[in-house]
Amino acid sequence: MTGLAERTALLDVIDKGRAHLTFDQIIEGFPVPHINTCPPNVPYSFWGVLEHLSICIHLSIDYAVGESFIPLEWPRQFWPEPGKQATEAEWHETIASIRAGIEWLRSIVADKSIDLTQPCRNVSPGRSDTILFEIVDAIDHNAYHFGEFAILRQVCGIWPIDRQS
Repeated sequence: MTGLAERTALLDVIDKGRAHLTFDQIIEGFPVPHINTCPPNVPYSFWGVLEHLSICIHLSIDYAVGESFIPLEWPRQFWPEPGKQATEAEWHETIASIRAGIEWLRSIVADKSIDLTQPCRNVSPGRSDTILFEIVDAIDHNAYHFGEFAILRQVCGIWPIDRQS
């Protein structure tokens, strides 16, 4: 499954979201004073959700094709420290990191010299994870948390009023 049609379909989902919002759509107009707000009954802040995404997208891609993959301890290293308050600069760093991760993911899919059906570079003995599996998993994970972020904005009353979806 490394044909042009499949790659184009994956790039379309990465770029346009299709059945889910894109990253830029979920963060558009986000009020910086709420970066450390924890929505009701949620143990992490808006920044915490995005920092988790940043960690995971880079980890997934590094696992698939990276030369310096270091496994993390679940769940402790997949989320920021509980109660950590981000600065505005950290908020913007996290956003830039997610955008860089999405672009890295996109570049792998677009690179026709990469056989997406090959095992991940850092696959553990006894596992058969392919680059394609890791790409689809990263897209799926992003979509889940993009939706979560958008809904939590609505719950907290910080979704733009003129936003229809």
